[in-house]
Amino acid sequence: MLILAIESSCDDTAAAVLEAKTNTVLSSVVSSQNDVHARFGGIVPELASRCHIEMIWPVVNQALADAGVQLDDIQLISATQGPGLVGSLLVGFTFAKSLALVRGIPCVGVDHMAGHLLSCMLEEEKPEFPYTALIVSGGNTSLFSVDSPVNYTRLGRTRDDAAGEAFDKVAKLLDLGYPGGPVVSQYGQKGDATAIAFPRAWLSKHSLDFSFSGLKTSVMNYVHQRRQKGIELGINDICASFQAAVVDVLVKKTIIAAKSNHHHRIVMGGGVASNKQLRTDMQQACRHAGMDFFVPRPVYCTDNAAMIGLAGYHHFQNGSMVNPDDDAYSRSPLN
Repeated sequence: MLILAIESSCDDTAAAVLEAKTNTVLSSVVSSQNDVHARFGGIVPELASRCHIEMIWPVVNQALADAGVQLDDIQLISATQGPGLVGSLLVGFTFAKSLALVRGIPCVGVDHMAGHLLSCMLEEEKPEFPYTALIVSGGNTSLFSVDSPVNYTRLGRTRDDAAGEAFDKVAKLLDLGYPGGPVVSQYGQKGDATAIAFPRAWLSKHSLDFSFSGLKTSVMNYVHQRRQKGIELGINDICASFQAAVVDVLVKKTIIAAKSNHHHRIVMGGGVASNKQLRTDMQQACRHAGMDFFVPRPVYCTDNAAMIGLAGYHHFQNGSMVNPDDDAYSRSPLN
């Protein structure tokens, strides 16, 4: 079955073509809006939706061309239905529904979180079910028990800022640019992760929830105090110490979640799963705990349509389809 997948939940317009039964990605195209939003230090929703309108058809056409297929060959359309910026979501989701209606083929709406939970299945080495999954991005930081391609149970989530959001805010505080995750990681590689004792929010003893607002505030206070005293910031050490505080909590809580569910496999997804320090530390922690670790290559960690196509195929096989009047949603029922 050939699937055309569309993703427009935030600031990337993406389309992909998949051969579903073999999990083969025939094409994956992503149009980034980083240059549009960089001067504002964050995403401007109105600008994001306008860019999606401009790019949706060219991106879909490019995905079809790269896959060497025609629109007549497509048998299923899969699109992100939520969560995300509603204005952005509506562009891709409405486009997908309209195209499916005109072509007379089925359309399925996909939860963006489900895409990240299954993104590791796009790789050659795939985990068996069940597994514990950490989804960590600019909008979400959550732990799930994944029992099948369509059955997920949330174990924990952030109570305030997502990890990626904290990276962006720290980068903005330090005038490092946008997006913040890659640049903070880059500076952090040159610094001493033990230089500054930033706090770790463990919350209650058995909690699998996360909290990063206190860490963000601690970095802000540290920076402001040094600026007021005219002391050199030491950006490399700040980035390294901040990153270590985030990674430490993410890794330890994920291992605890897997052990509590008697899982022997851990999966990561989401944009922050591209972070080299997080990938390295999680791999080491899993090896020490006797667990198998799976994480997709960075291109499938960040927002992409290939994961939406894969998740859509499984939900379609489970009987899911959208109606013409179905709407997008800003908050995930999974979260």
